[in-house]
Amino acid sequence: MNLQIIIGSTREGRRSLQFSKWIEKTAKENKNLNVELVDLIDYDLPMFNEAISPRYNPTRVLTGDVKKFLNKLNEGDAYVFVTPEYNHSLSGVLKNALDYIANELNKKPAAVASHGSVGGARAAEHLKMILSECRAVIVPINLHFNHFIDGSIDEEGNLVKELKELAYGPHTTVNTMVEELVWYAEALKIAREK
Repeated sequence: MNLQIIIGSTREGRRSLQFSKWIEKTAKENKNLNVELVDLIDYDLPMFNEAISPRYNPTRVLTGDVKKFLNKLNEGDAYVFVTPEYNHSLSGVLKNALDYIANELNKKPAAVASHGSVGGARAAEHLKMILSECRAVIVPINLHFNHFIDGSIDEEGNLVKELKELAYGPHTTVNTMVEELVWYAEALKIAREK
């Protein structure tokens, strides 16, 4: 099963990268998963300006990094969308990337991992609504990181010992989120194949 972790920030000095690396490391503890970081910085997506919604455009022709990005999403069975909170919402680069989606996430599970003010909760709420419109199935367990990334997660994605050992801390939440994604991915794959 392919789990993609989408890094939803391209900003210089972003903390989403080390946050995503921590989620990746934790998810790789599940031997049933192929885990991949999908970094929006690797895709030069212009501002979305297609005249017809991608979902309703049967003559749509994909080219360049848009095609590359959507083909990459098609490879996923489940997703974690990582978002910082910018101005009480998700980043513009992530919203722009999601606007290109037609059916790539259709009936596949997605979770949101947010960070920032109040754990990125406002960005997460916006992102869940957008993902729902992309036809993804939002799993009930999502991750809101209420700690400062610096000082909590190092550059390689290692969570500090004090947080890792908390009985109901972020490490427990990310493991539960991954378990939920696996369960939903297996169930939805059977349903899609019917």
